[in-house]
Amino acid sequence: MAVSTSPVRINGSFARAIWLHAQRLDANAPFGSGPAATAAAVRHLGYIQIDTIHVIERCHHHILYTRIPDYRREHLDRAQAVERTVFEYWTHALAYLPVDDFRYYVRAMRQGPRAHGRWFASVTAADLRRVIGRIRRGGALTIRDIADDVLVEKTHPWASRKPSKRALQLAFFRGLVTISRRTGMLKSYELTTRHFGWERLPGMATQQEVLTHVLERALRSQGLVSLDSVCYGGIASRPAVRRLIEVKARRGELVPVDFEGAGACQHWARPETLDLRVEADPARVHILSPFDPLLCQRKRLGLFFDYEHRFEAYLPAHRRVLGYFACPVLAGDRIVAALDMKADRAAGQLRVLKWTWMIKRPPRALRAEIEAALHAFERFQLAT
Repeated sequence: MAVSTSPVRINGSFARAIWLHAQRLDANAPFGSGPAATAAAVRHLGYIQIDTIHVIERCHHHILYTRIPDYRREHLDRAQAVERTVFEYWTHALAYLPVDDFRYYVRAMRQGPRAHGRWFASVTAADLRRVIGRIRRGGALTIRDIADDVLVEKTHPWASRKPSKRALQLAFFRGLVTISRRTGMLKSYELTTRHFGWERLPGMATQQEVLTHVLERALRSQGLVSLDSVCYGGIASRPAVRRLIEVKARRGELVPVDFEGAGACQHWARPETLDLRVEADPARVHILSPFDPLLCQRKRLGLFFDYEHRFEAYLPAHRRVLGYFACPVLAGDRIVAALDMKADRAAGQLRVLKWTWMIKRPPRALRAEIEAALHAFERFQLAT
């Protein structure tokens, strides 16, 4: 039987509902509750971005809270440091990843941090041996535990005066050490094999296995995928991913999809995805991190939601429109507002510094729903 290559036409509302369902933003507690929910969420989404900004709770905790109402910070610590079901590595940014996916990153580890090559130009083989030997003899350590470095001048605002920091970072990118625990943003480094109880790193996935992995991850967490959305994060090449999609489309495993607003950007889905009976609940409100997986692909966000998010933390104050760290508010399948907030931990309050509506004439009921979400968000922010 010939497979049709004509795109299936769906409306924008259904396209958004598919993506929200794939992101598990259309249900209460989709991953269950308790510590096990954290590992389940990371496994389903594929990655959880890490960032240092702390005017409200850091984004990796925020993203998990959005999908796990009873989430606690110690749940992520337990997954990383005790159960060891997640690990940190670089995708499009530093992120938590499911440990079952480790093998897909071994090739990048062996090739070294090409995207950050100049950053590590000053690190010598002797520097690497020194920090690895120190960890091997003394166990996991943080940069604060290294007190005998000869300090140097910073060459970048995010750099350290301790040369050992770059050696630790290079060892991390090469898979020699892993981040075994975080206390705030202070990282403990341990030998990767010792932390996970391995004799050696998992076998390196073949290039074809990596391609299949990134496509399957995108289909699972996005529902509708494009070439850009599959390749986001950079561990697979666009031409190779396109070829794989075309093969699966010829077999009928994927179907081309078009929806209003997508323009010339081609999307694909599994046939069964288009049979889903999903519809966004307009009363369901989420206050999203700017680094939420729903938001971090800005072009895709614009296609689906007709919304362009402004991340303004690095802009001068006079150029900000939404605020330093504005968080979009998702109500049903619309981005209806952006809230710039700050947790005043000393006063025990979450302060809304700026509330910007993205819709005209918002109903009172919607404001009440957002305020209820804010009260819950405040309790999460201030929980100890």
